[in-house]
Amino acid sequence: MPLVPMTHFLPQAKEQGFAVGQFNINNLEFTQAITEAGMQEKSPLIFGVSEGAMRYMGIDYVVAMAKVAAEQSALPIALHLDHGSSFDVVMKCIRAGFSSVMFDGSHYPFEENIRLTKEVVKAAHAVGVSVEGELGTIGGVEDDVSVDESEAALAKPEEAIRFYEETGVDALAIAVGTAHGMYAGEPKIHFDIIKEVSSKIDVPIVLHGGSGVPDEAIEEAISQGVGKINVNTESQVACTEKVRELLAADGAMIDPRKYLGPAREAIKAVVVDKIKLFGSSNKA
Repeated sequence: MPLVPMTHFLPQAKEQGFAVGQFNINNLEFTQAITEAGMQEKSPLIFGVSEGAMRYMGIDYVVAMAKVAAEQSALPIALHLDHGSSFDVVMKCIRAGFSSVMFDGSHYPFEENIRLTKEVVKAAHAVGVSVEGELGTIGGVEDDVSVDESEAALAKPEEAIRFYEETGVDALAIAVGTAHGMYAGEPKIHFDIIKEVSSKIDVPIVLHGGSGVPDEAIEEAISQGVGKINVNTESQVACTEKVRELLAADGAMIDPRKYLGPAREAIKAVVVDKIKLFGSSNKA
């Protein structure tokens, strides 16, 4: 199956009350693990690719791996730019073969964010590529995205609704209390904001910073209108912990396949659990 835009499955997610996971890919093992988890659970998938990961892997390798995963798995998979910083980066990804993009204009003034996002939506929709926009400021650190918690700002429902109406994005990320990275304590998610915005727009809300959020909070967020949830840090933690464990146990181990293979299985286990939690099993 060729790569698909998120509009291939997100309307179903909003209608039926489940969420599709965006699982970031960082190398071949991440791509394989996420794909195998999706095949096991018969779930649609979103491969998230940050600008940092794209620089590390190379954009052509990213697209090639994603295309092979989609074709061999027969799953609906969207290859999605995560936190695209500019119109030029978004266009580069679309030309390379991405089927979905996020333009993160949340650091711009509200009106400028609308203007820039509209430009991205117009160009992307012209070639069948889906678009995610962002409003409010999500704290934490993830690759090129670093926002001090004191500077994080919740989205205002009335602005989020207007943002959707004027831009026509296919998914809307709003700051509701989550953060990138793992949490020191339990996040305080503002479910009232999710509910108010979701009830007034036709597309799903996106929850960034899904790693480490308690299961019951995830379930509540989905029930209020979240239809896409981003997970990266938890997969990275599982991968790295397994590698450390194996290298610590055998100082003579030098074959990367001996530790990256088990690390791949650790990533897969995380993704399988998240797919089940999000309710997207058997939705492919």
